[in-house]
Amino acid sequence: MHNLKLAFFLFTLIFTAGLNAVFWRSSEARAEEPSAVVLMYHRFGEEQFPSTNITIKQFESHLNELKSNSYNVMGLPEIVLSLKNKKKLPDRTIGISIDDAYLSIYTKAWPRLKALGFPFTVFVATKPIDQKNKNYMSWEQLKEISEAGVTIGSQTANHPHLTYLDESNVKRELNLSNARFLEKLGSLPQLFAYPYGEASLKTEKIVEAYGFSAAFGQHSGVISFAENIFYLPRFTMNETYGSLSRLKLVANALPLPVADITPKDHVISDYNPPLMGFTVTGKELAYLKHLNCFASHEGQTKVEQIGKRRFEIRVKTPFPKGRTRLNCTLFGPENRWHWLGRQFFVP
Repeated sequence: MHNLKLAFFLFTLIFTAGLNAVFWRSSEARAEEPSAVVLMYHRFGEEQFPSTNITIKQFESHLNELKSNSYNVMGLPEIVLSLKNKKKLPDRTIGISIDDAYLSIYTKAWPRLKALGFPFTVFVATKPIDQKNKNYMSWEQLKEISEAGVTIGSQTANHPHLTYLDESNVKRELNLSNARFLEKLGSLPQLFAYPYGEASLKTEKIVEAYGFSAAFGQHSGVISFAENIFYLPRFTMNETYGSLSRLKLVANALPLPVADITPKDHVISDYNPPLMGFTVTGKELAYLKHLNCFASHEGQTKVEQIGKRRFEIRVKTPFPKGRTRLNCTLFGPENRWHWLGRQFFVP
């Protein structure tokens, strides 16, 4: 009995040491990879719009967490430049983005962000500003925050579903908005956000051709140099998904480095459900067999591992019309999760 207990103790010790070594190597590899989590907000303290609103209490809890020494809040232009140059970023780098230029950004979010010295980006569709909608910021207010150091990004002129538009009308949206930005702010935005997070390979190429340095969707995930720079993920923050525990979960997330992603296009037209898959490239990731994926229309999906690093995701039912999100996660070091997200669109 004594020998059995001793053998079990030694096995446990060796296994634990091996597990820690694997996670330690994963942590070391992670430290060399430039990656960042980008948060996405819309409205602040506008409880009549819960799907796009964050309460002030929630937002202040986020800021209190982010101002701790655990995080590095950084401007999106600097994050994008580091990713393009494959330059190392501090661990737990966080970017803050806000869509649609609602007035509550100016009255409630900006004073709090400014007090902490946190950089952020506002993505603007120009038509609501031109229409002087009382719920939106004015050009004068946008110019004020721009001159104070806030990054202004583009979200087209009319905020349309770009995947419904042909090439000429996508370009028309960008031409209209660029003309207004140049006239009212004196410069052209370098960052772009797809309205509703909907993009296709066609729209990505047009956005790139217009000189934007990067573009963002609305699918969850951690960005790294392996990501498509013209369809970067962001984590949505609203009343339902805005608890402090979720903020901590996503702010501590790690990238799930993959290649050979299928399908390449996010618009589903020929095969529904699509043949989805990817190859995991992170050499130090442990326990790949525990990779889990979830589809927004179906819940947990079947994940088939082909060889050591190829994974195919099988869903039972076709994607419904509109947006469908896929999230894949893998437990990592320090109780942190590797996270990959995609958003698909069925016209």
